[in-house]
Amino acid sequence: MSMHSAGHGHPHCSAASSSEGGASLGDHAGSDATLADYAERIEALAVELGMDFYPVNFDMVPNNFMVEIAVYGLPVRMRHWSFGVRYIHQLVRQHMGHSKIFEVMFPGDPCHAFMLEQNSLAENTLVTAHVLGHADFAKNNQLFVRFIEMAGSHILEQSAARANRLERALSAHGQARVEAVLDAALALETHIDVNQALHRPRFPEFVAPRAPAEAAPFHDRYTRLPGETVEAPPNEAPQRAPVPPQAEYDLLWFIAQYAPDMEDWERDIFLAVREEAYYFHPIYACQIMNEGWASYWHARLLREANFLPHDLYLAAIKSHSDVVRPFATGRQLALSLNPYHLGFSLWEHIIDKFGIEKARQICREEDDFGFIRNYLDRDLADKLELFVYETRKDGETKIATRDIHAIREAILAPKYNYGAPCVSITRVAGDGSLELHHDYLRDGRGLELTQAERVMDYVGRVWRRPVSLHTVDFRGVVRVLPARKPPV
Repeated sequence: MSMHSAGHGHPHCSAASSSEGGASLGDHAGSDATLADYAERIEALAVELGMDFYPVNFDMVPNNFMVEIAVYGLPVRMRHWSFGVRYIHQLVRQHMGHSKIFEVMFPGDPCHAFMLEQNSLAENTLVTAHVLGHADFAKNNQLFVRFIEMAGSHILEQSAARANRLERALSAHGQARVEAVLDAALALETHIDVNQALHRPRFPEFVAPRAPAEAAPFHDRYTRLPGETVEAPPNEAPQRAPVPPQAEYDLLWFIAQYAPDMEDWERDIFLAVREEAYYFHPIYACQIMNEGWASYWHARLLREANFLPHDLYLAAIKSHSDVVRPFATGRQLALSLNPYHLGFSLWEHIIDKFGIEKARQICREEDDFGFIRNYLDRDLADKLELFVYETRKDGETKIATRDIHAIREAILAPKYNYGAPCVSITRVAGDGSLELHHDYLRDGRGLELTQAERVMDYVGRVWRRPVSLHTVDFRGVVRVLPARKPPV
């Protein structure tokens, strides 16, 4: 079940798929210019080219801190064991030469960007231009604008405040109790309803009384006799509204609001995780667009920055090639999709075909779904050698189709519903037991039941009443995960 049992964050991370062939530390002959000099001139060039971006605060950090930022998703965030697991995984990837993080950037007003101290001058010049592309996207894309307005534009300060509240809860209630709540909240991290506002009221407690229907004037003449006294209808007792009144997909919000025995500090943890999920959603929903837009602009800014020494420009462009190349090399087919490569190629294709103003309109109005479905055409798919593949049980992998519609949907399939299955809360029974339903017809797939049961364990610990989930297994057979007794 992809109701995740560990949390994840989604900052912008520019990373090469391999650390081989990186530029050496700025050997640009005869120049005493610093990164600050180049950054100021690149920013002026960006404004001249029509970019409109939030201001950016840049910080240089060592590699271990950069890895922490990347795996935690924020420089200061609520502590949890799952981030440590991801930290080790990232270190292993780096030591094997499979990953190098050039920068991590957080959108807001201002944006915050972190660069590696070990980066060369050429790499950090490229990073500066890349981050300006992200800042332009964040300021102009309507999905980013909406969610930044809801979640606030000072994510680093807000996250640090939430982490501080968690530390106070740890001191007051102990690690075991706090970790159990955080386990549950992070397991449901992506189960929010992005169509609802971040700050929303509880459901009405009572059903609104129905207003009496007004009779038409002609009909009313024959329902009342002259001089008749019409008695007012008796007041009906207010009727309690069902909770939830309809299927509720914002699991974090509902549990925080309606769990019978949660304490205030527990509800605060759920709402804190939910708020961060709202902040990360546009980054997730626009990843291909956003990384491609930033890559397009860093390439263009470097190309038009005639003040850069020739050898620094060449080294920066070499780093650009490492970032936006497909994962495979030579004539080898790639089974993984590099979002930098696809996004960069697609923006270049759009600008060549429609012009920069049309590209800016697309940047404002679309997310990855509209971007891929409307603008990834057959010609570009052929040029990028895109295809859908299938793997048999015996391990054989073969190309299934090169149909453009199938390619688009295969790219977008993992992004539906924030990458989570469509699970909703449908009923709270009189005894407080909680009933959830998986909309498997909408998902088009079943759940991995072992993982689903583990997530239900987490939910049961905080709901503290029986919990059940209606779903199907991988064969499509209807299953009801039995209601679980809350732990003693």
